[in-house]
Amino acid sequence: MSFDEVYEKELSFQTDRRKATVEFIKIVSDLWYDRSIELVLFRNQLIDRNVSEILNLHEYAGEFVQKPISIFDSVEIAQAIRTLNLPPAKLDIGKLTYEYHLEDNQYEDAMAFVSNKLKDAKESENLVPKDVILYGFGRIGRLLARELMTRTGQGNQMRLRAIVTRGTVDQTVLEKRASLLQHDSVHGDFPGTVRADVENEALIINGTTVHMITANAPEDIDYTPYGIEDALVIDNTGAFRDKEALSRHMQSKGVSKVLLTAPGKGIPNIVHGVNHREYNPAEVDIFSAASCTTNAITPVLKAIEDSFGVVQGHLETIHAYTNDQNLVDNMHKKYRRGRAAALNMVITETGAGSAVSKALPSFEGKLTSNAIRVPVPNGSLAILKLELENKTSKDGLNTIMKKYALEGDLVEQIKYSLNNELVSSDIVGSSAPSIFDSNATIVANDGKNVVLYVWYDNEYGYSHQVIRLAKYISKVRRYTYY
Repeated sequence: MSFDEVYEKELSFQTDRRKATVEFIKIVSDLWYDRSIELVLFRNQLIDRNVSEILNLHEYAGEFVQKPISIFDSVEIAQAIRTLNLPPAKLDIGKLTYEYHLEDNQYEDAMAFVSNKLKDAKESENLVPKDVILYGFGRIGRLLARELMTRTGQGNQMRLRAIVTRGTVDQTVLEKRASLLQHDSVHGDFPGTVRADVENEALIINGTTVHMITANAPEDIDYTPYGIEDALVIDNTGAFRDKEALSRHMQSKGVSKVLLTAPGKGIPNIVHGVNHREYNPAEVDIFSAASCTTNAITPVLKAIEDSFGVVQGHLETIHAYTNDQNLVDNMHKKYRRGRAAALNMVITETGAGSAVSKALPSFEGKLTSNAIRVPVPNGSLAILKLELENKTSKDGLNTIMKKYALEGDLVEQIKYSLNNELVSSDIVGSSAPSIFDSNATIVANDGKNVVLYVWYDNEYGYSHQVIRLAKYISKVRRYTYY
C-alpha cells in the first residue's frame, strides 16, 4: 500500500470516528436532558464535551485499563443504555465497555450485557429535588454555582434557588456578580448564559432564575417568599466555622440542612467516599466538607492504610496562593502571609495532617504537616512521606492505587495518572480531589519508606467533593454503576 493510500485510509477512519463521536455526544445529551441519566468515562464528565475532548478521553481510558476502548464501543453500549427503561442514574460507560470486552463471550450482544449489568437500577427510589442556597459567592461559591447550573438537567436532584451576599443588590452589583460567574481567569468562561435581572434582584443563569439576597446575619432571612422550602444552605463564606455559628442558618425559614465548605468544629468533618456513610442525614443537620487538602490526601491514605498499614508520616503541601494572602507586601495577622503571593514561596501552616484523623481515626497522632504557598493561582501538590507496616515495591504500590482508582468506593476520589509530563496546570479542571502521580512514586530499598505525590485542583476538585456530599445530605444520589 502506497503512502497516499495509507493516508487516505487514515482520513477515512478519522472521519468515521468523528462521526461516531457526534452520535455519541447526542446520545449522552439526550439521556441527560430527557431522562436524567448521566454517562461518564472512568469518572470523567461527558456532558458539554466536544468531539476532540471525547476522543482524548477514550485514549486515556485505553491507557488506563491497558485495553483498547474505542468510540465505536462506547456508541454501541450507549445505544443499548438508551433502549432500557432506566431511572435517573450515573453510569460509567468506560467501565461497562471494559467489562463487555472481558465478558463478551457470555452475552449474545451488547443489549443483553447492559440489561444484565444494570438490572438493579430499576429498584432505585424516586428522588425528591432539593433546593440549594449558596451563602457566599467567592471562588468556591461561583464554581459550585457553575456546576449546579450546568448539571441541573431536569432539576430532579439539586436546584440552585438563591445566593446570599452582603451589601446592596443594585444594577452595578448584579452585573459584576454576573460577570464574575461568566468569566474566570483560571477556569475559563462558563459554558452557559448569565444575565442580571435588576427588576427581580436575580441572576438568570441558563434561563433559570437564581435570587440574589442580601443579608448581614443568617437568622434574618426568610427564604419562603421565594418559594424555597426545606433547603440546603452551602456556606462558603468562611465566617462561620463551628456548630453554634452554623446553627444560625437553621433559624432561617425554609432551611433544613447546612454544609460548610471548610473544616468545622463540633460537627462531622466529611471526606466524601471515605466516611460520609458514618453519618445519617436523617439524624444530622450540619456538616463540614473539610478542606481541599484533606480531601486530596485522605482517599489515598485510606487506600495505603487498608493495603499496607501506616506507622507514621509527614505531609508537605505545595499549595497555590489564595485570597487570604496579600497581593503586594503588607500587614497580615499571620506570619509570612503578608508578603506578595505571586512573587514568593511562603512557608505556612496547614491543619490537614491532623484533620485526616477526623475521617480516618486510625491516623490520630501519625501525621505531621506543613505547607508552602507558591506563585501559581490554582493547582496544588501534596507530598506524603510514609513509613509502612508492610513491605512493598513501587510497582506493587502503584498497582494497589490503580485498583482503587478503577473499582470500589474511592473511584470518584482517586484519579490515576500515567502522564510522565504532568505539571500543575494539567490538573486544573479535574473533578477528582486526588490525582495520584504514579510515575513520581518512590519506594526505599527497605520497602517500608515511601514518598507519594498527589496533585489536586484545590478549587474545582474540592468543589466536586462538596457537591457529592451535598447530594448525599440531600438524599438525591442516583443509582450509580462504577
